Amino acid sequence: MPNYDYQCDACGHEWEMFQRMIEDAIKQCPECKKKKARRLFGTGAAVMFKGSGFYETDYRSDSYKKAAKADKEKSQSNSGSKSEKKSEPKPASKKPKD
Repeated sequence: MPNYDYQCDACGHEWEMFQRMIEDAIKQCPECKKKKARRLFGTGAAVMFKGSGFYETDYRSDSYKKAAKADKEKSQSNSGSKSEKKSEPKPASKKPKD
């Protein structure tokens, strides 16, 4: 359900209202009680997602990011410190001619 922005033309009061999309717009201002309220156009009809995110991995903490970076650096330094064995090319096997 989206939030809608409203404004009263009589007193200028502005507020947000959490409503279902199929509900009619509010006509009466909650401050002055006059029927001069109108729904404003704009981003008020957007769906709002609040909370820690849809997935646990969406917003990682700084400590997690630092640990992941340290692990990555550690794995890179380990792969670079290993002595590489130089393999000699195998001699081509010669097939006897018929």
